[in-house]
Amino acid sequence: MPYFTSSWSFFDKFAGNDLHLSALVQSWVLVFAAVVILCFIVGEITRNYSQTDKLWSLMPLIYAWLAVVYYPSSSRLWLMALLVTLWGARLSYNFWRKGGYSIIPWKGEEDYRWKIMRDHPVLKSRFRFGLFNLFFISFYQHFLILLFSAPLLLAAKYHETALSVIDISAGCLMLFFLIMETVADNQQFRFQQQKREQPAPGPVYEKSLKKGFLTEGLWGYVRHPNFMAEQAIWVSFYYFGVSASGTWLNWTLTGPLLLILLFQGSTRLTERISSSKYPGYSEYKMSVPKFLPRLLIKR
Repeated sequence: MPYFTSSWSFFDKFAGNDLHLSALVQSWVLVFAAVVILCFIVGEITRNYSQTDKLWSLMPLIYAWLAVVYYPSSSRLWLMALLVTLWGARLSYNFWRKGGYSIIPWKGEEDYRWKIMRDHPVLKSRFRFGLFNLFFISFYQHFLILLFSAPLLLAAKYHETALSVIDISAGCLMLFFLIMETVADNQQFRFQQQKREQPAPGPVYEKSLKKGFLTEGLWGYVRHPNFMAEQAIWVSFYYFGVSASGTWLNWTLTGPLLLILLFQGSTRLTERISSSKYPGYSEYKMSVPKFLPRLLIKR
């Protein structure tokens, strides 16, 4: 309770006497609480723990357009909402084509990593994994989404501040990394299709197919170009709040920093699985950097 009380006090102080901002914050908190409870309950009943994964690309859109509803005259919020919508539409499409969504909302393909986590000795009991579902999958991940969406709140608080070069730069960077993420995901999707279909000699990713994992295209420069681009998108988004508030270091930096930490952990798990499946993956790790390319030179 002290944590929630102090958090609410922070947002209450942040809103100050701005009734619109106070109402916006309250609407965000209500949406956040509702989806946390929903994801936890559905995950426990169906034992499909990708409920938060299904909403990951949708929640920032909800937060963004709520901000626009409360501050419809803000050019910055419109720009931010449109960029977030492009991001969300692309990510939702990529999740859909991999089988993540179903006509029955609580079904769909579950992320393979949750299945592996359920077999971990620490989480193997139903009760312990239920706690993991509540506090990490349902609560923490949604709280993280709320945090990296928080520059919208700064843009709302300082809604009268005019657009600047920083906004244009942040928008261009988001578009650049959005395109990069799209290319990387398309390459991965095409590779996985070829891998499943066992194509005839001379496919696009022939070298990668022999190894069992993708090492060509953007994946020849970094091991996780899609993960790198996703982190960079939200670091870029942070600068809208910088432009609005005039403060280079502000509390909304917590969101992209925690997102980077989350990707560090999830990438370690992904690579541990890949290393156990593919003999050549360790060599790939030694020759190709994880996120940041070495002067854009393939190794």
